[in-house]
Amino acid sequence: MALRRVLGLGGALGRRSCCSKCPLPPDFVEALRAVVGGPNVSTAMAVREQHGHDESMHVCAPPDAVVWPQAVGQVQELAALCYRCRVPMVPFGTGTGLEGGVNAVQGGVCFDLSRMDTIAELSLEDFSVTVEPGVTRKALNSRLRGTGLWFPIDPGADASLCGMAATGASGTNAVRYGTMRPNVLNLRVVLPDGRLLHTAGPGRQARKRAAGYDLTSLFVGSEGTLGFLTQATLRLHPLPEATAATTATFPSVRAAVSCTVQVLQAAVPVARIEFLDEVMVGACSRFSGLELPVAATLLLELHSSRHGLAEQQRQAEEIVRLNGGSGLAWAEELEERRRLWAMRHSAWYAALALRPGCQGYSTDVCVPISRLPDVVVETKRDLQDSGLTGPMVGHVGDGNFHCLLVFDPRDPAEAQRVHAFTQRLGRRALAAGGTCTGEHGIGLGKRALLLEELGQEGLDTLRRIKAALDPHNLMNPGKVL
Repeated sequence: MALRRVLGLGGALGRRSCCSKCPLPPDFVEALRAVVGGPNVSTAMAVREQHGHDESMHVCAPPDAVVWPQAVGQVQELAALCYRCRVPMVPFGTGTGLEGGVNAVQGGVCFDLSRMDTIAELSLEDFSVTVEPGVTRKALNSRLRGTGLWFPIDPGADASLCGMAATGASGTNAVRYGTMRPNVLNLRVVLPDGRLLHTAGPGRQARKRAAGYDLTSLFVGSEGTLGFLTQATLRLHPLPEATAATTATFPSVRAAVSCTVQVLQAAVPVARIEFLDEVMVGACSRFSGLELPVAATLLLELHSSRHGLAEQQRQAEEIVRLNGGSGLAWAEELEERRRLWAMRHSAWYAALALRPGCQGYSTDVCVPISRLPDVVVETKRDLQDSGLTGPMVGHVGDGNFHCLLVFDPRDPAEAQRVHAFTQRLGRRALAAGGTCTGEHGIGLGKRALLLEELGQEGLDTLRRIKAALDPHNLMNPGKVL
């Protein structure tokens, strides 16, 4: 807890890690069992602690009970029960979030939706699919194998698709295919009092619409604070005919990031363009066993027709060379590309391996592309001046990058430097016209920066929306607002 106080997180927790703010009402657990059956309710401490944290650094805050509904009707009954008894509710998917979104800071009931795992409807002709919250992105793409379609949003972890919608996730393919927001066509939401809402209307999956307020976008990124996402209708994409990936090394961080901007300005249709600084490259090389030059590096992937791929490769190579880049060797075979991206997706664990026994925290700012080179260079200088271990990696095609800060939780002085650095970085992004979070969400730790980003009137508007849908503040309380 001392570390959380140093980082300014203690107030966000609102209670001690293993004590509810209010005890559950008498016979309440029996009422839960009456809805979903005894085997689908647990109050065991080990189970509660497993559901009281995600992959973030925030201290475990267990719920008082965990339930596993298996149908939307059960979610409705459980929500209505909690609403009548004024018991907090926390949605849980796979627990792969990075901002403490599943921590039950006021106790209550955790709804583990992983057993609702049906792919309800697949329309190849309409390029759409409807999934329940237990379906993960890898499970969906496995089901799509052989259809010529795929779901490209890839945050790295095998997250649940409804969880990805709840956090507004994106990942390495977003520069070509967008984030979760434009790829969600409809949501089935159980509201806090148990009512059922279809954000685009029941059964609707139109590719575009201009009918009323955009309720779907309201719930995408709501982080479980407005209701339970119990079904999502998603946009699918054709698999590219030809794919090629490569790495390119650069003499400096600025050269690598400037190359990114020029590739986008030249309209080269990159599907992925990822940045790793020299510290991150060295860590990933050691962790994954791939031998890469320890220098600022871009990972590029092109998706095209076989006819167009060669021209796009030529364009990318020319821009890389103009920025002093070298070492391009295109990988077109699937296994070669998989090894390359497995190395990139292991960046978090590679960073942690730099200091065994230490803890990690990932920043998540996003800035306009034109400001990216300056912001990245300033952040790199700030890291060095602060004496912190923080390899940099990012989806720079979107202006989104992360510092993977690795620090000793037993050293309050270092923890304080981490906190000060993250605040400076967030404000640096805001000053550049960007955001304090591109894809991880606000969760517990970024609420102060959200006020600076939106302003008081913006935050008050969010609070009025929250109060209209959840007047008793029962849905994932303590998060976002």
